[in-house]
Amino acid sequence: MRMRQQSRSMSSDGFDTINRQILQILQKEGRITNVELAERVGIPATSMSDRIRRLQDEGIISSFGAVLNPMKVGLSLLVFIEIRLDNATPQVFEKFAKAVNTAPEVIECHMVGGGFDYLVKTRFASMESYRKFLGMVVLNWPGVSGTNTYVVLEEIKQNAPLAVI
Repeated sequence: MRMRQQSRSMSSDGFDTINRQILQILQKEGRITNVELAERVGIPATSMSDRIRRLQDEGIISSFGAVLNPMKVGLSLLVFIEIRLDNATPQVFEKFAKAVNTAPEVIECHMVGGGFDYLVKTRFASMESYRKFLGMVVLNWPGVSGTNTYVVLEEIKQNAPLAVI
């Protein structure tokens, strides 16, 4: 009986069907055993470790870790901050990025196009702790000329897996 080659062939982005299945499962079930993962995607368990190692070596899987419930660790306040810089030069961008990376309150920071320069995602225990962070930290970051704050009232979807279909 001939095996269908298309299902295991590499696509233009370097992923075969098996790797895509592995990535989809691992994003949702990071603690699954290699044996169970191999069974679910239909390959021998002995080759699963090699596939996962290769995905890590290629930088496709960047890390494994636990996703924490922010409510249970006392960080229920989710705040997005728009940041405007006074001078858009490579030096200011570099200094700003270094400063942001030292702030543990910052979960994500993205340079964006549009009416402001950066969108920063943060978490706090209270509005008071956010206000202190804004006044003592954010407004002292290099180049910051203004901010807008958006407090999240309800989280609809978070930590969604990437669609590797």
